[in-house]
Amino acid sequence: MKHNALSIRPFIGAIDFELCRNFYYDLGFQEVILSPVLSLFKTGQLGFYLQDAYVKDWIENTMIFLEVENVSQFWNDLQALGLKEKYPNVKLSPIRDESWGRECFVHDPSGNLWHFGEFAK
Repeated sequence: MKHNALSIRPFIGAIDFELCRNFYYDLGFQEVILSPVLSLFKTGQLGFYLQDAYVKDWIENTMIFLEVENVSQFWNDLQALGLKEKYPNVKLSPIRDESWGRECFVHDPSGNLWHFGEFAK
């Protein structure tokens, strides 16, 4: 089957929709409000949907990988934001070196796990 895909946008949930909206804004995403319970968050041509819905098993098993150009710079920028102090339940895990590249991790206020990585060149 041939695809002419233009984008892929996962849906993620939020235990506190307003808090999560602010969190993603602080991370540098741009919000497009689609309804009172659904927003599209974009960076460049990439995006994901944040919805005002919380299903514990779903959220605790959600992982998103976002490739970044320079994971060291991204990590430094993350730390400068003071996210752990500003948002309850946010967890940051430092850069790990893997055989394929490097990555750091962020759990958002709801528990969604983000991998921010840079592939080896």
